[in-house]
Amino acid sequence: MERLAKMSVPAYVEAMRAEFEQVMKQVAEAVNQAPDGQVVDASEERVRDLLGDFRAKAYQTALQMRVHAAEAAFSPGGPKDASTQAGQGRKPA
Repeated sequence: MERLAKMSVPAYVEAMRAEFEQVMKQVAEAVNQAPDGQVVDASEERVRDLLGDFRAKAYQTALQMRVHAAEAAFSPGGPKDASTQAGQGRKPA
């Protein structure tokens, strides 16, 4: 069984950096906007939703990058072995 090519970890981190920073800003804003004495009640659901959306996006992006890495490594001619190379250029009898 052939292994899938691996994605570039630095490229993945860079691809997610802007999204991560935006989500962290939104988390901070949600907590800061909560009224005194109700910080948890007023911000927990919003923060949970923000981080849940980010988690899904992070996972989806990672999977997509792994598939793209595999596609880039794919040889359109298929795997090469002696049995397929030996018959190349010959016409069937």
